[in-house]
Amino acid sequence: MATAAAPTFDGIRKSLKAGDIAPVYILHGEEGYFTDELLKDFEELLPEADREFNQYVVYAPETDPERIINLCRGVPMMAERQVVIVKEAQEASNKLKKLAPYIAAPVPTTVLVIALRGAALKDKDVQKAAKSGGAVVLESKKIAEWNVAAFIGRYIREKGLNADQKVQEMLRDFVGTDLSRIYNEIDKLATLLPPNATITPEVVERNIGISREYNTFELVDALAYRDGAKAFRILKYMRANPKAIPVVMATTAIFGFFADLLTAYFLPDRTEKGLVETFGFKTLALRRMTTAMQRYTHVQAVEIISAIRRFDAQNKGVDSRRQDIDLFQELVYHILTATGRL
Repeated sequence: MATAAAPTFDGIRKSLKAGDIAPVYILHGEEGYFTDELLKDFEELLPEADREFNQYVVYAPETDPERIINLCRGVPMMAERQVVIVKEAQEASNKLKKLAPYIAAPVPTTVLVIALRGAALKDKDVQKAAKSGGAVVLESKKIAEWNVAAFIGRYIREKGLNADQKVQEMLRDFVGTDLSRIYNEIDKLATLLPPNATITPEVVERNIGISREYNTFELVDALAYRDGAKAFRILKYMRANPKAIPVVMATTAIFGFFADLLTAYFLPDRTEKGLVETFGFKTLALRRMTTAMQRYTHVQAVEIISAIRRFDAQNKGVDSRRQDIDLFQELVYHILTATGRL
């Protein structure tokens, strides 16, 4: 028997709009954005005229579980259903356990929504009750730093727009892993641009305020081309604007590029066609990789990856107490002057 797919943010939203509503929802996980957005949807689930007598919003730390259960067992007043929303449940895990019997056998005319913002649901009794009672459980996980640019690219496409890798990395530098900012900035661009438009670096610079010259994409480009002058101009900008291009994010991008470069050397087909098939490169990324393969040997790539790992350890305090930007500057110099000594 096939395992049912885990609920998703978009799936829950579609179900609510279609009127396919479960009796219990549990929203939990490290990423608070999806929880916040779904809570807005649940607060508007009932027609406005029905909310005064059929919608209850309570806060778990200051509300007894017995009261929550009594609210849930109430009868809707001149309405099809009632909604009970329990916020800040992450601050009252001991109380949450007492709701397990109700979660296992909920009243069909009540929609109970339990939100654990920024925390995971760990109580085994509640998990078991949710499964037996048909609750919809959404766990919102933080986006990994290495996956932010790809996530941004997917959301841009969902909004009916296009963007190349440089734009994705510019936005990643600016918003990091903050989903609220990712959605807000891309939504803003979607209102400004016509359908199927391409988001260019100029559009990002003009409407969001990110520099098209000083960003992680341009730094990786400079290293791929072994353009020391450009790399150190960006380093100077980073030193003066530490929040604009976080060192950790820049290091992640550089490591990812040289890891791909090393992989490229050992592909059976190292032609442009082979690189596109393996990595899915677009024009800019393909040109950058083929140029780097001319500028660096595979032994130099191994040396560089080793230097990045050493930098990462030192930046975490292993055998070093120096500032991250000073260590990073040394790393960039090492990359540009790598000779292949292991």
